[in-house]
Amino acid sequence: MSTWSEPQPDSRFVVVGGLRIHYKRAGGGPALVLLHGSASSLQHFDRAADLLSESFDVIRPDLPGFGLTGPRVDRDYRIPAYAATVADFLETLGVPRYAVAGNSLGGNIAWNLALNHPERLTGLVLVNATGYPEKEIPAGMRLTRNPLLRPLLRRVMPRGAIERNLRSNVGSHSTIVDDAMVDRAHQLMNRPGNRSAFVDFCNTDQPDRSAQIPHITTPTLVLRSADIDGQHFTRDIPGAAELVHPRGGHLLPEEEPQWVSDAIAKFLRSSTDTPTH
Repeated sequence: MSTWSEPQPDSRFVVVGGLRIHYKRAGGGPALVLLHGSASSLQHFDRAADLLSESFDVIRPDLPGFGLTGPRVDRDYRIPAYAATVADFLETLGVPRYAVAGNSLGGNIAWNLALNHPERLTGLVLVNATGYPEKEIPAGMRLTRNPLLRPLLRRVMPRGAIERNLRSNVGSHSTIVDDAMVDRAHQLMNRPGNRSAFVDFCNTDQPDRSAQIPHITTPTLVLRSADIDGQHFTRDIPGAAELVHPRGGHLLPEEEPQWVSDAIAKFLRSSTDTPTH
């Protein structure tokens, strides 16, 4: 059985703003940053990253509060703090220009990066992204907002609850949720500090920047599943393209890695502004 709570042979670490960030990097070509969602980790993009690394320099961090990066000392889990950390992380690695693709929370961070640093981004891919205030909060996150359950969830996150959450986030015909996937999510959630970080994240009041989304100038591709609320990114981002998967769930990069990687690669190759290294 894999021990997900420990570094893997291809794990790398870098200190950014006092936080030891875990990441993986593979491939060659234009830089492409992949950002996972909440209660997840960089392994969310394992299969897609393998495919994309044939054409791109693929960089995947564990976001603060998750995976082997772990919690922030300041407990600041606002999206602007995430975006600033990711920007500083890439500057520390010496990557001045990059495309970024994010799923869910990762997509929210990605479009905030596009607003904050348009001069750095060569492309933006939003996969079932979040960021509009009317977006429904998932059941698992709502539980952490219950003042009676909150202290308990800081101490224990049952494996069964994690499995139910994973199954609720994939398409109805998906078979990807197996023991290995549940073991990975359970081990990483139960690393020291990660449970409390998740509770803190879920109870953070996020600033609403959705009114600024139409100001995004980075070439944008929106990937979403048909049964997932597409929000309004395609409508609001000038020139944004959209592809809809007919059967996928919220975890589209894990459910359909070939479809996602093909869409990202085709989109980024079409951008003449993407630099090569």
